[in-house]
Amino acid sequence: MPTNPIGNKALIRALNRSTVLNMIKTNDLIARAEVARRTGLSPATVTSITVDLVRDNLIFEKATGDSSGGRRPILLAINPHGGYVIGIKLTETQAISALTDLEANIITKGTDTLSGHSPEKVVEDLVKTVSSLLDQGGIRKKQLLGVGIGLAGIIDASRGVLRQSPIYKWQDVPLKDMLQKRINAPVYLDNDVNTLTLAERWYGSGQKVDNFLTITIGRGVGMGIVVNGRFYRGASGGAGELGHTVVDPEGPLCECGKHGCLEAYVGDPGLLRSAVEARKNGLLGFEAKTIEDLVRLANEGDPGARQVYAQAGELLGRSIANLVNIFNPSRIILNGEGTRAGEWIFGPMKEAIQCHAMPALASDVEIIIDRWGDDKWAYGAASLVLRELFESPVHREA
Repeated sequence: MPTNPIGNKALIRALNRSTVLNMIKTNDLIARAEVARRTGLSPATVTSITVDLVRDNLIFEKATGDSSGGRRPILLAINPHGGYVIGIKLTETQAISALTDLEANIITKGTDTLSGHSPEKVVEDLVKTVSSLLDQGGIRKKQLLGVGIGLAGIIDASRGVLRQSPIYKWQDVPLKDMLQKRINAPVYLDNDVNTLTLAERWYGSGQKVDNFLTITIGRGVGMGIVVNGRFYRGASGGAGELGHTVVDPEGPLCECGKHGCLEAYVGDPGLLRSAVEARKNGLLGFEAKTIEDLVRLANEGDPGARQVYAQAGELLGRSIANLVNIFNPSRIILNGEGTRAGEWIFGPMKEAIQCHAMPALASDVEIIIDRWGDDKWAYGAASLVLRELFESPVHREA
């Protein structure tokens, strides 16, 4: 028979601990009495929990506050050095990593080339990456609270199983357990776009926004979904495959095996394919071998390069307009390496959103384009571990 959570003392204690810890995290400096007042917990409960949190080095007594008569209150704050987490983004060829403190400040970061694509080879490389980051940061192994890993594919985050990987061609690989046994620290696994969405939710443009979408463009096109303040993953963890929605059944072949997916036009390989066609038709002045070449040509005024981005932007905007009509988000955050193209892709995208979204819903949504840095993927993966520390256990179980 399942345990009734209302009568589960351990769960209630964990809920109260999470509530207190989040209150301190949100307010930077706060007195115990104020924590009790805002949370509705008894002063005795708050005192008991904060004693444990101080003992665990997660918070510390930082300064004295103003007195309204009597003793000055002791203020509590998150201890950024109470533990450390590692985030790793896996690509086709690299492990992009970052070591952060409890306030998500990056201590050190790195990029390591993968030695192979078998699960065993990748795990071996990840073990080396973890060890290297700890050494670079001067962090002892016992200070490591966990490792978060983000990568493309359909992932069962609750079990840490990579169900399907488009880049490694893996199926049902228990990557979490494989790495956890080697490093003897908690490991958390999720789709890379979900990890970015989580980072936006906790530390970025999604803070205090209950309904938003994160859309990434670059090697592929992905989406993270937050509805009513909760992540939406779908029945088996595969929700958000925006790049594999079909915009033209007669279109080019996508890597997933279908024709005319959005990713086949907006992802980097699709953009370069369009550039080749533009070159053959005499529209592109110079050959674009890389995305950097294509962006440079667009910036220099090449009409063919700008047309390639305009077509991609219009298709992306049309797809986003459909999302606006379906989800009615208050914010859409665009992220990923593809944002470097700037207004050459986002200008047409915004026009298409206004053209195809319902006017009342289009006026509700704010479009934010985040500045990109390659370490953002790793930062997002690190947020997987920070969420385990700060988020309510009820939300985690759900």
